[in-house]
Amino acid sequence: MILDAAALSLRNLLASETRSVFWKVLGLSLLALIGLWFSLREFFLYTIWPWLSGMLPGTPDWAGWLMLLLGILASIGLALALALLIAPITAIIAGLFLDDVAELIEKRDYPTDKPGIAMPLGEAILSSIKFFGVVILGNLVALFLLFLPGVNLIAFFLVNGYLLGREFFEFAAMRLRPREEALDFRRKHSGTVFLAGLLIAAFLAIPIVNLLTPLFAAGLMVHLHKALSARDPSFETDLLRR
Repeated sequence: MILDAAALSLRNLLASETRSVFWKVLGLSLLALIGLWFSLREFFLYTIWPWLSGMLPGTPDWAGWLMLLLGILASIGLALALALLIAPITAIIAGLFLDDVAELIEKRDYPTDKPGIAMPLGEAILSSIKFFGVVILGNLVALFLLFLPGVNLIAFFLVNGYLLGREFFEFAAMRLRPREEALDFRRKHSGTVFLAGLLIAAFLAIPIVNLLTPLFAAGLMVHLHKALSARDPSFETDLLRR
């Protein structure tokens, strides 16, 4: 069931119907990352670099080499900071288009089902910020655990799998269910949702491809929610029946 939902979501990423959303998210994410790179670079050059330079003694024979080394380390640090922010930046941008993706999937793959209700613009913005916070939190926890040998990679998948699986499944469920019922439905199927979240974490771990993580995750959870709803009719609500 999870693998079927993932395959359908991957197909959706390449479908002609979602191509416009695909390019919008990819283009806006790249522009945001480029802008962020230059912002971080300028911030470093005008605030931190002068301070570091002032701390170095003026001995000409080795100070120049030390400055070069610090410059290289600073560039590496900026690159790592940018890598850490790729997923959150993409999440906050893609969060604005998740309902578009869900609506396209529902119309194409579930034409006889009642379509979900899209979030108002204000809620969509808040949801994007929430996704941003969740991804930041997951990556910060994983980064902290990076210093524990043998734990870091496992922590990355477990933390991101839980957080991303929960958030994206609730997004898909709340298109068709009242909020509290959506949360209860997610809790009832928490094991399945977590396993699906691990697939999202694996997608997140692939460089460049991870720019499209939110779109993949939204599609995956729309299909998974549909499959679980069909297998668990006891949770079917009036909204789903209409």
